[in-house]
Amino acid sequence: MSFPQYPQHNNNNIINNKRKRMIKMKLVVKKEILLESLNNTARAISTKNLIPILTGIKFDLKDDGLYLYASDTDVSIRSFIPKNKLTSLEETGSIVIGGKYIVEIIRKLPNTDISIEVIDGYKMIVSTDNTEFNLNGINPNEFPNLDLDETKEPIVINNGVFKDIINQTVFAISQSETRPLLTGINFRINNGELDVIATDSYRLARKLVAIDKVDESDINIDTSIEFSALTGSYISGQGDFVNLFEPNALNIEKQGYGCPLTSLGNLSGIVPYTAFYAREEFINNNKDLIQRFNNALNKGIKFTKENDSETIAKAIINQFPDTSLKDLTILVDRYKNADSWYDNTYVNSKDYDKLIDILYYGKFINNKLDSNILITNEFNK
Repeated sequence: MSFPQYPQHNNNNIINNKRKRMIKMKLVVKKEILLESLNNTARAISTKNLIPILTGIKFDLKDDGLYLYASDTDVSIRSFIPKNKLTSLEETGSIVIGGKYIVEIIRKLPNTDISIEVIDGYKMIVSTDNTEFNLNGINPNEFPNLDLDETKEPIVINNGVFKDIINQTVFAISQSETRPLLTGINFRINNGELDVIATDSYRLARKLVAIDKVDESDINIDTSIEFSALTGSYISGQGDFVNLFEPNALNIEKQGYGCPLTSLGNLSGIVPYTAFYAREEFINNNKDLIQRFNNALNKGIKFTKENDSETIAKAIINQFPDTSLKDLTILVDRYKNADSWYDNTYVNSKDYDKLIDILYYGKFINNKLDSNILITNEFNK
């Protein structure tokens, strides 16, 4: 008796087929970081619009981080998660995914790292160690092009003042959609004042707020003072503001000479501030030494990412003999909260160009040099 021969399924073939899938975007991010940005962006998702693309959130993963976009054509919101807040960034790309579904899925996942992949067209896989969701997405090229970049001369207003402006005018807007123009608040700038008006044609509310503009000619940045003398120069009254590293900034604060206004890192974004220099001949003749040095730096970076502020402070306290463990822990906290530390030693051209712009417009350098001339990422593979 003979039996028909059926083709045998080889598990290895199945695995190999999975490996051949085309990955168009891939990242790993902590749930709380992603959910916060999603919640902020989702406020602009259209609930009434019949255009399917406007019910979604656009994920746009670039070299500097993850951008999230949503719009209902009236309101557009962009949220940004910088690269140093992502657990990993493996493949850049973009996709539009249903806003309602992705927010609910992320909200219900456990507090852990979440992996997001876009494969084979426009399919998104959201997974943790024990859970996986497969979502169909939409071509991101169909999403409206949102120009949300800041103007060259933005108006900066205290958030409390801005809330007062809204509260004192919003009551007068029209509730009728028959005249859409009257359902909004009009903002105008006239002669150094912000003129805010709302009306429903029966009532009118108006609020005038003075705008303080600083003339650049009134600002003098003194770059002639030696780095080691900055603290003493500031205390002696040679300037109104000073840029200091820790623990000098904390010492000035404790002595009552001033208080921290902001972290420049929060204002500038990601820049490769600290760098190691070597001549090309030295690099070519000592590649093994440089590679081991770079590996040690990455090991230290990993340590700062995986440990709390007090643990880090204990590890470095011998380098700061005049600073207590309590103060050093506070300082490490400040650097962590400002996202001051890269998650690796790779320097991309966009971050480099941003740093060069800062140095050039601050008159620290006279010429801009291309990143390919000064930077090598040969040891960051």
